[in-house]
Amino acid sequence: MPKRIKKRSKKVGLPPGSLVHIGEKKTEEVRIRIIEYDETHFHEKEVKTPEECLPFKDKPTVTWIDVAGIHRPEVIEKIGGYFGLHPLVMEDILNTDQRPKMEDFGSYVYVVLKMLFHNGRTNEIVSEQMSVILGQNFVLSFQEIEVDVFNPLRERIRTGKGHPRKMGADYLAYALLDSIVDNYFVILERLGEGIESLEEELVTRPTRKTLQALHNLKREMLFLRKSVWPLREVISGLERGESALIKEAVRIYLRDVYDHTIQVIDSIETSRDMLSGMLDIYLSSISNKLNEVMKVLTIIATIFMPLTFIVGVYGMNFRYMPELGWKWGYFTIWAIMVAIGVSMLIYFKRRKWL
Repeated sequence: MPKRIKKRSKKVGLPPGSLVHIGEKKTEEVRIRIIEYDETHFHEKEVKTPEECLPFKDKPTVTWIDVAGIHRPEVIEKIGGYFGLHPLVMEDILNTDQRPKMEDFGSYVYVVLKMLFHNGRTNEIVSEQMSVILGQNFVLSFQEIEVDVFNPLRERIRTGKGHPRKMGADYLAYALLDSIVDNYFVILERLGEGIESLEEELVTRPTRKTLQALHNLKREMLFLRKSVWPLREVISGLERGESALIKEAVRIYLRDVYDHTIQVIDSIETSRDMLSGMLDIYLSSISNKLNEVMKVLTIIATIFMPLTFIVGVYGMNFRYMPELGWKWGYFTIWAIMVAIGVSMLIYFKRRKWL
């Protein structure tokens, strides 16, 4: 299981607004990609230094500056300074343990949320913090690593398909949020398949590995709930807010993202309820298995009780016992014990105890 708790001790005692990266170093280099476009124009480039982002600040076209890798505070500080970001916002960008939230600063809107994807190599759900800054004609996105969640959106912008090239920066910010929320459904489908296979295993052949897998799934669902539940308030705040940066035409799309978020939350709650019920199924299966073992042992002990009694009686070392001198005594006792054992087996079978 990946670590869910980030160390914040390095910030203890520092004043508010101190730019310190909290989290793991996910990339060796910071990658800055710039996409500038309007309905008739498109330009894409990758820059090496934050200073190259400055000319795109006041352009009338829509500019998307995507920063992959936030472990270098000086890069975030320079870009944030160029676009007038508050020091506390830059501090939150570097702190990868943020709760999903939305803050309206008038000239820009700051949104932070969790981007989830499945790591096929380790078969784990990985969480990356995503920070989005919506300005008048620009969108800044800061992510810990570059993943392929936004590749379809980039392709639509390149080819001019759909609405991105016809709309403003607010629609681009919506499209980023929508891509992240849609990817939640992919994660939930994968977890749903694991829950179904685990449920079948619980009923047929539960083992300690089954219990460990159940525990891991419960942790994953708890983590998903923590990552997604606050997002409902974030999307609702964007949809119903009074920011002039978000036009009425885009609020309709945000309402659709809000509906998707509610569906994701409902699916998570349903899966959590199923996992809680599966724990009861596991305990019941283990109890039934133990009962079956105890039933077999009880039947064996019950059959041998009268046989032990007979053997104990004839094992007494009295000198004068009537049957000791009988020629057929040994075989008769054996016949009696076999008859008792067979009779008890037939009786248990008729009572359906076997």
